[in-house]
Amino acid sequence: NLSLKMNDIQYQFVKKILNSSSHGAKEIGRAFAPSNIALCKYWGKRDDVLNLPCNGSISISLGEKGTFTEIKRTNKDVFVLNSQIMPSESLFSKRMTSFLDLFRDSCRAPGFEVITTNNIPTSAGLASSASGFAALVLALNDLTGWELANKDLSLLARIGSGSASRSIYNGFVKWNMGKSHDGFDSYSELIDLKWYELRIGILKVDEAEKKISSREAMKKCVATSKKYQAWPKQAEEDFHNIYNAIFEKNFLLLGQIAEANALRMHETIRDTVPSIDFFTNETYELLEKIKKIRKNGIEVFATIDAGPNIKILFLDKNESIICNEFSNIEIIKPFKDPNA
Repeated sequence: NLSLKMNDIQYQFVKKILNSSSHGAKEIGRAFAPSNIALCKYWGKRDDVLNLPCNGSISISLGEKGTFTEIKRTNKDVFVLNSQIMPSESLFSKRMTSFLDLFRDSCRAPGFEVITTNNIPTSAGLASSASGFAALVLALNDLTGWELANKDLSLLARIGSGSASRSIYNGFVKWNMGKSHDGFDSYSELIDLKWYELRIGILKVDEAEKKISSREAMKKCVATSKKYQAWPKQAEEDFHNIYNAIFEKNFLLLGQIAEANALRMHETIRDTVPSIDFFTNETYELLEKIKKIRKNGIEVFATIDAGPNIKILFLDKNESIICNEFSNIEIIKPFKDPNA
């Protein structure tokens, strides 16, 4: 059975990480993990079972936007998402059950009660699965007293959702692609730099759940898009250039590469057979508006994950202009200046 074999590979991976861990006896584990937006996108896997990417990626966390999770041991699984008990046949429950199967032995728990609250729209292209699985791993770590290093927590979160490996941290984060087949060199780490002037604007176009999940779209895109072949090499180049732009605090370069990377990813996705387009008419209109504002001398750039919602990057000096242009914008300061 293929799914049993996949689960066994994941179980052995998890077991290696937990072998050296300690155990506490907490009744409830609690954690928060931030959502993140990729400045250099993760798109395509070289291993579907261990969620190993075809290219490295870099993200910025969305501050206090993300997922709060509480977990405790019970006799059977109960999952509560945004105050709603989730039916066992739902996709959410199935993914949670499958992931938690990897930890039941080490946690000495036949079941778990998991209470999850997102303060961002779920499954709308705002990285709720990333913050969701990261918060779950952090809550498990709190529950059990494993006291795992962030690198190991990142490796565990990656098994639930690739981009969850980046949501273990708050700030600029790079996810190393890795080369090894065992997956132990593909983890995320914090980029130790704070950019207090940086702003992120969220333009919500459609908060409904996507018609096709990122996971499914990625699989179909890699299998059928003729444009995908060029993606990994270019994305790796973007990865290194964005990394350098962050350290140089070169906003123009950062914005240009991040926007080009996002648009190239969506162009590659639209080439999927049959075609997948996450954009709505409003998404296209907003992208044109952003270009127009830029032509008027304001440095503002767009990035879009697998969904219709747009995130824009700009500096604090242009905040009032951006607020006037986009009345419904939600502005996030990813770094809080202690001297402000």
